[in-house]
Amino acid sequence: MANGVFHTGYGITINLTLPDLGHPGHPGLLEEILRPVDERDRGLLECLDHHASRICRSQHADKSPWMFVSARRRNGRLILVASHLPVTHKATPEESARHRAMKERIARCAERHGLSAQVEARSTDGRIITDVLVTGAGGRRIGWEAQYSPITGETVRRRSRKAAEHAITPLWVTDSEKAALIDRTPWVRVDDFSSRDIASRLAMFIRGGIRHLQIWKCLPTSERPCPTTGSACGHFHSGWFLPTLCLPKKPPTEVDRLVVASADGEFVPLRTRAAGDRRAVAHLWVPVTDRDRWWDIVGPPESTTDPEDTTDPDEEEIAFTGEDIDPTCRYGEQTHTRNDTRTRRDHPDATGLHTFARAPRSLFAFPTVSPTLDATATQRQAAATRFGCPIWEIGPCGLCGAPIHRYGNRSTHACRSCRTALNHT
Repeated sequence: MANGVFHTGYGITINLTLPDLGHPGHPGLLEEILRPVDERDRGLLECLDHHASRICRSQHADKSPWMFVSARRRNGRLILVASHLPVTHKATPEESARHRAMKERIARCAERHGLSAQVEARSTDGRIITDVLVTGAGGRRIGWEAQYSPITGETVRRRSRKAAEHAITPLWVTDSEKAALIDRTPWVRVDDFSSRDIASRLAMFIRGGIRHLQIWKCLPTSERPCPTTGSACGHFHSGWFLPTLCLPKKPPTEVDRLVVASADGEFVPLRTRAAGDRRAVAHLWVPVTDRDRWWDIVGPPESTTDPEDTTDPDEEEIAFTGEDIDPTCRYGEQTHTRNDTRTRRDHPDATGLHTFARAPRSLFAFPTVSPTLDATATQRQAAATRFGCPIWEIGPCGLCGAPIHRYGNRSTHACRSCRTALNHT
């Protein structure tokens, strides 16, 4: 990444470390160079080494000598840097076939369940907004993006923002653990299926992007170790876990089910932040009941659109350090890649761990005031005979008030039917 770039339109060298970029006679220059690449000439900004006919190291890889400017965090400050644009990627025949098969599968599934599906939905100006637009009965609009070819994180954010501007919740699906879209937008990851398998009736399970809320009291007898001390702190913990890491384990969600569940509002997008770094943001898909319980714990977001917000988490002013321009091409030292170089199963901070001393009353399944026992002496004696306990150990079920073995050894707080109902909620 470089701190300088050549503007081919004006024939000037831009210093990204100065507030006026080194050219006070060009007002609006900053806004111009920060425009998305698809809204300007791709060759507007050029690598300084390439412009000076020196060796540009990007040409030995999959990068072009043309640049784009973005704000990046360095040493705790937000600064402007110039990065090489990738060589325009043309999808391979297999990438195109899988992309097409996934779009068709999503549309067929939606229509099979009575939902509206529009492939390559377009805006009023004729531009494609999303690959497949699925509309639920309540008017909820989910924009599915089947991404099988490399893409930059900035492109993901820009396309997600554009979908949100049209009241569409983006939902990106990929089969790559290195996809740059992971945690930059609401997303899910599936297995690496061929186009033939995608088009078939085979179940496609979601391997990443969906999590479930787990809440537990941190005691020596807890099945989970304390995430803060490693032993037992006595507090409550809550966090978002993959289905296989839940206690008990939860079954994975299929793509076909998510098509319907997201449009019906059964699954919703959620954005979590790391406790130690509020800029570490992860995007998840979660059951709406879990989201509501989460809000009971941490409080609802300040903005009602926060769960579906795809903008950058925190806006701050750019720092201009006033350094001299470095004309040397820095490609390879800190590169902006279309896909991440490291394997990412899920963002390490996606659990959104939260510790609290007392659980909110709204989380308790049992009412604050237990029902009273409304039973005659004959009914109490019959219950004692049925449960094989003394009559004085008969009391009301904590939920429905029916007579049960409530006190003493091997007693329970709720009847069998109420416990069964609770375990299935």
